[in-house]
Amino acid sequence: MAESIQLEVVTPAGAVVSESVDIVTAPGIGGEFGVLANHAPFLSTLKIGSLAYKQGGSETHLMVSGGFCEVSNNKITFLVEAAEKGDEIDVDRAMKAKERAEKRLLEAKSQKEKINMVRAEAAMQRALARIKVAQSK
Repeated sequence: MAESIQLEVVTPAGAVVSESVDIVTAPGIGGEFGVLANHAPFLSTLKIGSLAYKQGGSETHLMVSGGFCEVSNNKITFLVEAAEKGDEIDVDRAMKAKERAEKRLLEAKSQKEKINMVRAEAAMQRALARIKVAQSK
């Protein structure tokens, strides 16, 4: 049996995942990264995207909404703003959020509003990440 690493995913509302897993892949700010058992210690900032982990032959995806990751002592901890499992995501709601974000992006571009542009881009990234994770369940 392969070695495992302890995975913890924590939001302000509490723990979302606390399991022993084979591998974790996450959306780091500098690009996607993977972590196996006994990985060297490191810290990373996360961007909005899909966090995946495997246990045996099963793979699970979570949509994470930014945060931080720490790997230390064969444990990987994610402190994130939000985390949603694929089967918990309402795809229709995510599609509507994507459409609203697209509309806001067009409006912000035409009015040259930086603040609205940044907020609309973040909303778009969250919607796309939710859709991707929901489709990978």
